[in-house]
Amino acid sequence: MSEDSEKEDYSDRTISDEDESDEDMFMKFVSEDFHRCALLTADSFGDPFFPRTTQILLEYQLGRWVPRLREPRDLYGVSSSGPLSPTRWPYHCEVIDEKVQHIDWTPSCPEPVYIPTGLETEPLYPDSKEDTVVYLAEDAYKEPCFVYSRVGGNRTPLKQPVDYRDNTLMFEARFESGNLQKVVKVAEYEYQLTVRPDLFTNKHTQWYYFQVTNMRAGIVYRFTIVNFTKPASLYSRGMRPLFYSEKEAKAHHIGWQRIGDQIKYYRNNPGQDGRHFFSLTWTFQFPHNKDTCYFAHCYPYTYTNLQEYLSGINNDPVRSKFCKIRVLCHTLARNMVYILTITTPLKNSDSRKRKAVILTARVHPGETNSSWIMKGFLDYILGNSSDAQLLRDTFVFKVVPMLNPDGVIVGNYRCSLAGRDLNRNYTSLLKESFPSVWYTRNMVHRLMEKREVILYCDLHGHSRKENIFMYGCDGSDRSKTLYLQQRIFPLMLSKNCPDKFSFSACKFNVQKSKEGTGRVVMWKMGIRNSFTMEATFCGSTLGNKRGTHFSTKDLESMGYHFCDSLLDYCDPDRTKYYRCLKELEEMERHITLEKVFEDSDTPVIHITLDLESSSRGSDSSESIDSLTDLLKLTSQKKHLKTKKERNSTTASHQNAREGQEVYDRGHLLQRHKQSNSDVKDTRPNEPGDYMVDYFRRQLPNQGLD
Repeated sequence: MSEDSEKEDYSDRTISDEDESDEDMFMKFVSEDFHRCALLTADSFGDPFFPRTTQILLEYQLGRWVPRLREPRDLYGVSSSGPLSPTRWPYHCEVIDEKVQHIDWTPSCPEPVYIPTGLETEPLYPDSKEDTVVYLAEDAYKEPCFVYSRVGGNRTPLKQPVDYRDNTLMFEARFESGNLQKVVKVAEYEYQLTVRPDLFTNKHTQWYYFQVTNMRAGIVYRFTIVNFTKPASLYSRGMRPLFYSEKEAKAHHIGWQRIGDQIKYYRNNPGQDGRHFFSLTWTFQFPHNKDTCYFAHCYPYTYTNLQEYLSGINNDPVRSKFCKIRVLCHTLARNMVYILTITTPLKNSDSRKRKAVILTARVHPGETNSSWIMKGFLDYILGNSSDAQLLRDTFVFKVVPMLNPDGVIVGNYRCSLAGRDLNRNYTSLLKESFPSVWYTRNMVHRLMEKREVILYCDLHGHSRKENIFMYGCDGSDRSKTLYLQQRIFPLMLSKNCPDKFSFSACKFNVQKSKEGTGRVVMWKMGIRNSFTMEATFCGSTLGNKRGTHFSTKDLESMGYHFCDSLLDYCDPDRTKYYRCLKELEEMERHITLEKVFEDSDTPVIHITLDLESSSRGSDSSESIDSLTDLLKLTSQKKHLKTKKERNSTTASHQNAREGQEVYDRGHLLQRHKQSNSDVKDTRPNEPGDYMVDYFRRQLPNQGLD
């Protein structure tokens, strides 16, 4: 696909009048030593023939003015010839000059969760004027709302932390994504910490990320964060804080690791003013004297990390050919929201037949695990594997890797600088207040006018549940056949990574409080497969990873599994698709039977007769027509094969037969149980036979478009 054929797709951005104020209104004349012409912007003329715009240049050639479009700015912030676009902070934020960097590292063995001993203490700290305040961040509430931003934040000289000559720890969090409001030394080796709420709010205290220096090795220190607001936490289920040592990184190439003893999450006040606060406490021994160390809630991934990653793509002569990076919009603080278009360029118009897949992440800035999943997805889809090439040949991927850069930069957990949750404002018309979600919704709307969008997925982190799972939408109100079909992709994902992804934890509904989320809005716009993928901050309760934390590599691997499942879902060999659909039918049938048995005394014969006559899954014409419509594939997909389907056709068919045998055994067992019951069934077919007939039916040959 040529760039010209996808020109509209690659230009999902809007340049405001404020952006253009930085452009020269008049271009300087070019020296005759280079070429005999002059350049002017179109709005330099008063002639009404020319529109008032700085995007049209007038080039003087051979005695006349020739209009042409201005060349796009160098990837709009991701430049191969200059530095990255600097991050902009609210004007009052103090920012240190030191650039915090961490190495990538994966533990050789999975890190186990903490097992409580029952001896953990619950420190309570009454206010005392005798305690020493060793760190106090600049007051974040000089203004009731965001006013304006600056590169580097506050330009006044920074307050330097006190250089204690004794053994008092020194703290710092005035760096990108850092969050720490106050530290009080309550004992020789014990510290009470307060994290900062999201800017311009008084809530959302969950994310912490701070630096510690001036420590002594081998001493047991206690840290207690005292102003969490969530009653339930993964720290109560074995999650450990993250720790990073610069000396360990330099000497042994060890990065972020799970640490802590005597970990306890508990309520610390009786609920004054109707608000309850909760504390997290842990003890720890530093491995080195006079080290520079960090603690964090989850593996940090900053806006600068993203910019450096995108710059690497831009500088790669191979990846930059099929990954176009543009600016979707600017945030309130004038930071850039990037959008990536990933697909194989073609020389003809066949690219218009490609279906689209949309991925977004970091609408909640403290959910850094979503960025690691996004990184894994981008690493794979931009790689040189045959599957990645096949995906690029088949689909157009629209990717917004960081929806809330402002919140990421200042260390917020949930909100943007508007003090609002962006993932509740996809229906908002306030473009100036919520630009990233407004322009994302607008981009999707325009994309759907040109091509079918088969899947939308917004990546998140979850603070109360283990594993990785999805939230979808309930399609039963629209079409009963879609009720199960939109569960197929999550089920495939659970089969491809059974030690990380839990299908049983997935939920498919639309709550009124979630109607402003990206998932629900995109679903109502017409995207049938519209999901939120939730990744735990902790780890897994499944398979070989049971009882361990997720590493960054575990999170990144979900990006690969997402791609693998997408190939499974769209493969022309529908064996896996129908097996999953049949499994979902059986699940739904058993759930329905269990509910009816619990809530009613109706005889079994009446229940099963009702199920058989139900339109859900039993109307063959409706089911087949819907499947035909849902599974239409482009001609490019005739040769589409997944990693697992590259085995011989015989092996695939053997798996299908084994799946049928498993079902048949379960069916025979069900018949045996019914024969032992006191209920006599006089129907010619056993309950559930309609399902077997449904899947044994010769399905129509899927049309290709």
